[in-house]
Amino acid sequence: MTEPTLTHIDEKGQARMVDVSEKAHTEREARAMAVIHMLPNTLKMIMDGTHKKGDVMATARIAGIMAAKRTPDLIPMCHPLMLTSVKVELEPNVDNNCVEIIAICKLVGQTGVEMEALTAATTAALTLYDMCKAVDKGMVIDQVQLLEKKGGKSGHWTR
Repeated sequence: MTEPTLTHIDEKGQARMVDVSEKAHTEREARAMAVIHMLPNTLKMIMDGTHKKGDVMATARIAGIMAAKRTPDLIPMCHPLMLTSVKVELEPNVDNNCVEIIAICKLVGQTGVEMEALTAATTAALTLYDMCKAVDKGMVIDQVQLLEKKGGKSGHWTR
């Protein structure tokens, strides 16, 4: 069995963008998550819509969508992609004093959308942090992870 190699490193050990020109165009989808933990009062303020900065959840959702579209500007070796769908879902969890964020990205193309989904989820969490830091500096972002990917040569993968 051949050991996997890093695809963004050439034979000289230098960073490179992977050449995907020979890959088939297939439907691809990725689902990623992030969780932001906060004080109960902070979560209540977000859920009640009483934050002085406005609708925190809507702003975070838009930021996540925008971030997915700008991923190649942030991650050096990512290909610019023609995303066909980006969804960012934010679900308050009162029992755990957190907001759970799921980002789903789709396209028909030659490379996957895992980085776009991860960027969307983390940017939504960072936006929540930014908008609420004045009232809760101790918020924690964690559980950033890819949950599922579909399409391409490697097929369907799920955590």
